[in-house]
Amino acid sequence: MRPSARVQAAIEILDKVIEAARSQGAPADRILADWSRGNRYAGSKDRRAVREHVYAAIRACGEVPSSGRAAMLRVAEEEPELAALFDGSQYGPAAIAEGEAVADGGVAPEWIEDRLIAADIPEEEAAALLGRAPLDLRVNTLRADPDTLGLPEEAEQLQVPNALRLPAGTQVEQWPAFRDGLIEVQDAGSQTACLAVGAQPGELVIDLCAGAGGKTLSLAAAMRNEGTLIACDTDRGRLSRLAPRAERAGAEIADTVLMNPGKEMDALTGWVGQADAVLVDAPCSGTGTWRRNPEARWRLSPGELLRLVKLQERLLGIAAQLVKPGGRLVYVTCSLIDEEGAGQVDRFLAANPRFHTETLQLPLGRPRGKGIRLTPHHDGTDGFFIASLSCT
Repeated sequence: MRPSARVQAAIEILDKVIEAARSQGAPADRILADWSRGNRYAGSKDRRAVREHVYAAIRACGEVPSSGRAAMLRVAEEEPELAALFDGSQYGPAAIAEGEAVADGGVAPEWIEDRLIAADIPEEEAAALLGRAPLDLRVNTLRADPDTLGLPEEAEQLQVPNALRLPAGTQVEQWPAFRDGLIEVQDAGSQTACLAVGAQPGELVIDLCAGAGGKTLSLAAAMRNEGTLIACDTDRGRLSRLAPRAERAGAEIADTVLMNPGKEMDALTGWVGQADAVLVDAPCSGTGTWRRNPEARWRLSPGELLRLVKLQERLLGIAAQLVKPGGRLVYVTCSLIDEEGAGQVDRFLAANPRFHTETLQLPLGRPRGKGIRLTPHHDGTDGFFIASLSCT
């Protein structure tokens, strides 16, 4: 493909990404994958270039653009070499017309930027939410010794125990260490959230929103497969991916519990007042994960944020019923919006006087409300809010 044809392909893909964002359709990664399958003539360099154009445009536009062309023109304003590719050639984009509409820049839609400002996320810190994330690994201590583990590429050791960092795009899935379960791909912020649980051998620990089990596997390693670890979720597809991952990692999961949305307690009655620790890694707006999913900020609406806040509140109420006296509830969101973090914890504590805040001693993060906040700008991780609440 000619460079100009790559730009035109990116514009056409962006049109689909924009429409999908408006209609809650397929994510950008899937749309790109579909394009690759339907255009076999495009070589690996072409696919990589098109992908880079698409994500550069997504990151460059705060509000949802009117079109893929307007989004790409936003990038072209900052990159003269890209603007030159709007040359009107056979497979390239039409030449840029005088006064042609260009998408607005910015970090996010204005109403989200307002929420970030209210949460004391300044412009520089907010901009870092759109950088490209590195690849973080967790050494699986059930299978490997961090001091003797050998990898094909040298990795940076992080402040978080057993955490390593490699450049974005490193193909670790092809490494024997990955296939044999010696390492797991897990952001250092996510690993820090698991540290906050303080899971110990012999405890009963419940991962209430386990998903595909990334944090569950980290908890199993912390417990050294001694005790009772229970993984719960309402998503059958995601929860089904935990078993093969656990087998590869050598992690022992006592039970996986598929819950009925809205009737979660029906599946959890046997553990009421029994858990030493409950992790609530709650569904959230994902503002802290824009480095990986930048188009997610185009999909969020005030109504959806309100729905998520109410869901988080309900999940905290469920978790509170499972914690035994002297146990702990660890609340985590990958969001930097206070309604989902510090404000959510304040509301919970006001409604649940049996619980009080525990001071967290973590290798990363800074205080925010009654918890800890991690950001890409300060910590080099995804954005997280983490709070530990003890039951009396």
